[in-house]
Amino acid sequence: MNLITIVFLFLLSCLVLALLSSRIIRSLDKIARFLGWREFVIAFFVIAIAGNLPNLFVDFSAVWQGKPEIALGDIIGGNLVDLTIILAIATFFSKKGLSAKSEMVQKTAMFTSAIAILPLLLIWDGRMDRMDGIILIFAFLFYTWWLFAEEGRFRKIYRGKSNHQMTLAGFIWTIFEVIILVILLLVSSQAVVWSAQFFATSLGVSLSLVGIIIVALGNSFPETYFSIISARKEENWMVLGDLMGSVISCATLVLGVIVVIVPFEIRDLSLFLTARTFLIIAAAFSLLFIMTNKKISRREALFLLFIYIAFLMTEVFIK
Repeated sequence: MNLITIVFLFLLSCLVLALLSSRIIRSLDKIARFLGWREFVIAFFVIAIAGNLPNLFVDFSAVWQGKPEIALGDIIGGNLVDLTIILAIATFFSKKGLSAKSEMVQKTAMFTSAIAILPLLLIWDGRMDRMDGIILIFAFLFYTWWLFAEEGRFRKIYRGKSNHQMTLAGFIWTIFEVIILVILLLVSSQAVVWSAQFFATSLGVSLSLVGIIIVALGNSFPETYFSIISARKEENWMVLGDLMGSVISCATLVLGVIVVIVPFEIRDLSLFLTARTFLIIAAAFSLLFIMTNKKISRREALFLLFIYIAFLMTEVFIK
């Protein structure tokens, strides 16, 4: 196959992943509304975790095939995209910037920044073993426990309405639908990994660079779509819940599950130096903006966007 065909296949696979994730999100959202969960919790658990299913399947397939550079690059690059590009785009689509006045959002922002850096510390020796995976999963469970420790944080009628129209048959059908969609996600993820390997070979670049930039951007479609829609409706809680949830669940639950099943080793961590550095910078500034002004303004969004542009220039052109 030529490069144009592979590019088309890669984009098509990413589009399919995004559409399948959106369908799963709608199915899980029905259940969450029926339970009367709070908007932020719905965005964090239902939308963010479902949106990270492409990352789970793509990264697991990559590690299973002996290409852990793609998986680690996708997680680092994906979190960098969430904290810069998507956060900036959502701010541009909102009318008054993204408000973050809630104490729960403030504390989650602190946890998000710390969690974004945690995998970078665990991979410092070039290995991710099962103990590292357990630590990551425990970090996710700890946040889950904290979030649900007080009923007031999540027991709130969603958008002022309670959805009690779902029947038992409808609930069973929704579960069955989610299972089928997950299987289709697994198939599509194989095409993404195969395309990524072809990119690395044809363009003469490392698998890590393909994972950090190409795969990470491709897997960010679900978060981007949902963040734009929510920002236009001024649903700031949903945007921040989705993005923070995406970073936390991807860096802990997704990577943790993969490492517990298939530990891996990265021989040359210097390939990730630029991405790791800019991820720390993005995590620090996004937290600073949220904590100081309790919102993300458009000027701050421009700065976050500049961080990613500077990363691309450093990663692609200078190196």
